[in-house]
Amino acid sequence: MSNISYNPYESAQAQFDRVAEQLNLNQGVRELLRQPMKEFHFTIPVKMDDGTTKVFKAFRVRHNDARGPAKGGIRFHPHETADTVRALSMWMTWKCAVVDIPLGGAKGGVICDPHNLSLAEQERLCRGYVRQLYGQLGPFSDVPAPDVMTNGQHMLWMLDEYETVSGARYPGMITGKPVGMGGSLGRTEATGYGVVYVLSELLKNEGIDIKATTASLQGFGNVGEYAARMYTELGGKILCVSCWNQKDKKSYTFKKEDGVNVPELASIKDSFGSIDVEKARSLGYDILPGDAWLSQDVDILIPAALENQITPAVFPQISKSVRVLCEAANGPTTPDCDPLIQERGLLLLPDFLCNAGGVTCSYFEQVQCNMNYFWSREEVLDKLKYTMTKAFAGVYDLAKSQNMYMRDAAYTIAINRVANTVKLRGWA
Repeated sequence: MSNISYNPYESAQAQFDRVAEQLNLNQGVRELLRQPMKEFHFTIPVKMDDGTTKVFKAFRVRHNDARGPAKGGIRFHPHETADTVRALSMWMTWKCAVVDIPLGGAKGGVICDPHNLSLAEQERLCRGYVRQLYGQLGPFSDVPAPDVMTNGQHMLWMLDEYETVSGARYPGMITGKPVGMGGSLGRTEATGYGVVYVLSELLKNEGIDIKATTASLQGFGNVGEYAARMYTELGGKILCVSCWNQKDKKSYTFKKEDGVNVPELASIKDSFGSIDVEKARSLGYDILPGDAWLSQDVDILIPAALENQITPAVFPQISKSVRVLCEAANGPTTPDCDPLIQERGLLLLPDFLCNAGGVTCSYFEQVQCNMNYFWSREEVLDKLKYTMTKAFAGVYDLAKSQNMYMRDAAYTIAINRVANTVKLRGWA
């Protein structure tokens, strides 16, 4: 294994710089778009259950809001960094632009491990986050959402704090809320379903029958689970799932030669996506090392966990049978792997197109909240499928007509849209 350390923000900037050069963007636009417009670094003092006070470091980064209110999740993670949040905020800008929804990009994070916090402590942390940022968040300025290790309950506490301070009702100030409390039907499965909407379109265009394909999956949170559910419903077979185990502080790969039973595996995971190892073993799963998902003889690899999982050091482990790399996570592949992917001839579905179903459905939730009228689950998913399919077609057609790498095609469309808006506004 390599000891190279990858900075996600530098990766995001490198990806932008390459396409900015191809587009011949002027220097002012480049400088504006290769860094965030605003950053907030702050601390949140929280009264713990034992009476002590613990201080948590937190961030909110707004990359660009030229096309509309900034949009992006809030992560709770013990290894959160400012550069990770910067990178994710930039990717959110491109993600909203590539699917052509009128939002910009932002991201937030708190350095903490919610596994080690009681619900009361998590609530106080959520309320503290909003108090520190009040005046910066809002339905027409910056709209947060759940992300890694946050959920609908966290969002509802944040909404309640915002409305308590403001003295009014603003259900559209945050998305990912529970259904019945301003949340949208279909939101839970939206990102994972969006991944497979795009994947199935790629396979169809390439003349590959999804029912004849196999896949290996990393990550079994919301995105991984619902991508797996839809993929198997369409006839694909998942041979293994790799995920982090909180109890053992390590990753495992859970494999079944005749295919993973997704609902069965979902029934033995906790709320953070950790699968119970002993229960899985009793159900007949082979328990392999965490990185074994990479080397399986499958057609499709679906990284749906964290960034920087596929690097040049591990790339040789990928089986020669793999034809498609479907990036369900944010930034799972480092930029120095792109030449290797192209050399191998893998079909790539780039992350900010592939996993844009989540922000698309968050946009739908925001629209529903702001007009106080809610759609059925079928209507939400129909709109989601239409938006994702249309976005894929634009990227795929450009890649084919110009003989472009799919990631470059997606970036070209997204960056062009944002750059044109920036110019029209007179910002650069």
